[in-house]
Amino acid sequence: MTPTKNILWLIDGLGMGGAERLMVPYLRHLDTRQFTPRVCALQERDGNPVAEQIRQLGVPVDLLPIPHLRSPGGLPRLLRYLHRHQIDLVHTQLEFANTLGTLAARAQRIPAVCTLHTFDNLAEDSRAARRIRLMWWALRHFSRRIIAVSEKIRQYHVQTARFDPAKVVTLYNGIDLSRFRQPPGTIRAELGIPPDAPLLLTVAVLRQPKGIQYMLEALPAVLTAAPQARYLVVGDGDYAQPLRQAARQHNVADRVIFTGARHDVPQLLAASDLFVLPTLLDALPTVLIEAMAAGKPIVASRVGGIPEIVSDGRNGLLIPPAQPDKLARACIQLLQDRELSQAMGRTGREMAGQMFDIRRQAQRLGEIYLESLA
Repeated sequence: MTPTKNILWLIDGLGMGGAERLMVPYLRHLDTRQFTPRVCALQERDGNPVAEQIRQLGVPVDLLPIPHLRSPGGLPRLLRYLHRHQIDLVHTQLEFANTLGTLAARAQRIPAVCTLHTFDNLAEDSRAARRIRLMWWALRHFSRRIIAVSEKIRQYHVQTARFDPAKVVTLYNGIDLSRFRQPPGTIRAELGIPPDAPLLLTVAVLRQPKGIQYMLEALPAVLTAAPQARYLVVGDGDYAQPLRQAARQHNVADRVIFTGARHDVPQLLAASDLFVLPTLLDALPTVLIEAMAAGKPIVASRVGGIPEIVSDGRNGLLIPPAQPDKLARACIQLLQDRELSQAMGRTGREMAGQMFDIRRQAQRLGEIYLESLA
């Protein structure tokens, strides 16, 4: 019997971001007849809560604290770690791990694969831009395969980072569809939401680029059309306090519920009527796929890879980013037209099954590993 290959998933941290949460379903469905996975985080993010979810799968998780690229002894420590665990392939995620992990794999003469989850912004401060260019250089020269989570991300990096097009493949995020087919349960009662109140839901890390401030600005118009509506904001982040302040500023604080981070997103989706993501830029938000799998109509910004998920008029409505009036009109249309909303929800569920089933995506990831190992 051919021995399995030891695959290291190396990531910056294991907080509640999309890239981190996405590791759980992939690791659950990775072919253990061929691969033995291990996860290593280089930093601690909000207590690394995803680490426990991964451990529950029987996958070992390590913390190898390396604060930054210039940390004394950081690279040698990672090299010793790779040698100690006899790693056959390194799969890196996020900027810091992409750079350090790819360089370490090269030094150990083992193949490296990376996943790009975001659009890298060179317009930030010069230090951040230098880090991104260094990551691009490392990936361009030393990574066997570069996985983009959307075709838009793939095209962006081929053009901007000058990656070899033959080396960059698109692999859409996958989810476990069965988790999102369940009854609403008692979520509404727990959160004090009337059973017949229209419920709009956003699940996101609370950062300014997620655009939730524009939904809060749009909410007064939505409440004029649907006076009993509630807006549920699920997630945490450094923009939480400004968002609470914005809710008070627009006089909608009594209709907005900030829950903080939660682990029952399937139940929250089941209890909602409409999923809203007013983001300003996103590569391929996994939460939109989850909303589709739950059979919910979507209102989202026409940015990044979102049009690859949401087909305007079929499973949701796409609106320009940062335009509260158009955001409000789209939400009102779907709240008032129940037949259209239900039809979009059914279409979204079918699309999720065709495009984003984690079993197929994990199988394709395994094929990428084998190609890289060969």
